[in-house]
Amino acid sequence: MSWRRRWTGCNHLLVTAQTNARRSLRLWPRSLAARTALVVILGLVVVQCLGLGIHTLDRNEFVRAAELRGQTLRIMTIYRDLVDVPAEARQTRLAKLVLPRNFAALVAPTPDTKSKSAFPAPPSLRRSVLVNIAGFPLPPEFRPRRIQLMADPDHRLQITALQMPHGTDWLIVSSPLPRPDALQGPAFLAAFLVMTVLAALLTIWAVRRLTAPVRTLAEAAERLGRDVNAPPLPEDGPLEVAAAAAAFNTMASRIRRFIEDRTLLLTAIGHDLRTPITRMRLRAEFMEDDEQRAKMLNDLDEMEAMVSATLTFGRNASSAEPLSPVDLPELIRTVLDEAGDAAPETIDRLSYEGPDHLTAQLRGRSFKRVLTNLVSNALKYGDSAKVRLLLPKEGSDMLRVEVLDTGPGIPLDDMERVMQPFQRLETSRNRETGGVGLGLTIARDISRAHGGDLVLANRAEGGARVTVTLPA
Repeated sequence: MSWRRRWTGCNHLLVTAQTNARRSLRLWPRSLAARTALVVILGLVVVQCLGLGIHTLDRNEFVRAAELRGQTLRIMTIYRDLVDVPAEARQTRLAKLVLPRNFAALVAPTPDTKSKSAFPAPPSLRRSVLVNIAGFPLPPEFRPRRIQLMADPDHRLQITALQMPHGTDWLIVSSPLPRPDALQGPAFLAAFLVMTVLAALLTIWAVRRLTAPVRTLAEAAERLGRDVNAPPLPEDGPLEVAAAAAAFNTMASRIRRFIEDRTLLLTAIGHDLRTPITRMRLRAEFMEDDEQRAKMLNDLDEMEAMVSATLTFGRNASSAEPLSPVDLPELIRTVLDEAGDAAPETIDRLSYEGPDHLTAQLRGRSFKRVLTNLVSNALKYGDSAKVRLLLPKEGSDMLRVEVLDTGPGIPLDDMERVMQPFQRLETSRNRETGGVGLGLTIARDISRAHGGDLVLANRAEGGARVTVTLPA
């Protein structure tokens, strides 16, 4: 049982330590700039506190020595006023003296009158007082015969007993021990806070300036992921920053060249295939077997459709159409009207929901192809097409265009596959029902080139949802 209790206790301690570690990690900033600024500010505060602490100790020691010297001079002044007075008149003379504030003095035959609960003064205090007494200007015959220094248990009072040179009387003076203000008053705290705040602001500004190239590099990488033709980074600034920008620009240039070479190769193959396809079509017309001729022509039609789609894909990938203001709702309605004109039986299954007018910076012809492909897919596979335009959510700057259908949806295992070139859910070879598998690929590439994305999902009520995001 004892072993089990120890094991349970160890587990409890381990869980507590893990919980505390998670809380600490939540308090630790996530950004590089915030972490660097926090570490520098904490280090600055620690160094400043240590430096000011050392300065305060040194200052307090100096102030204490100065106050102790002044206090000793006041005690010796009282002693000088009494030393040349006859013993029987010293009490009367002492009563007439104006003593400093918080001082008390008496003349007694022994030095123990006020020191019964006191103990000998610390060596440092004794040394300082004796040096100050030795430096007080008095003739040798008037100097104290004996000196006793005591302190109370709380180190609040100094009791100085001086024996007169003639007779046995002792002058006993109680005076407060110097206690310098460790914080040096409110002005010291205010100065410390002002220095700390100014240093923190300067640190935050400097760290933000130094880490700005990192943010710029991250933003450039994100832009490159959305648009391979994004502008290059400026290769200026510190040596390391300029080298990183040059390396990033070189990488982006190689990626663009690779994509351009791949696209050109694909387009060239598609273009060159048109000539042999045309020759084969002409030869097929002279075939005597009607059944074989029909099959041959169908295969050639499918090949030609694939070549046309490939050429379209290549043209979209290499398009240099500039961005311009486009009324997005009007463009959506135009695409829906054209889809209804092409298939009048689907007019009542086409609809739009959203604002009447909204201007967005788009490549009009390219984005019209996105909408055309998505509406065409919705009608082909989902039997209807509803286009919704949604304004940016709070905290976001992205518009959303949703194309909804009422079909069977898309199997989860095929969500990513259907986005690949020449991949189709419909497995028949009928290009009227299955297409060639480039519609979604083209739509996603164009969406990303606009700085957005295209995402597939299934609706809870049935059917598929295609969401295109665009910068507002």
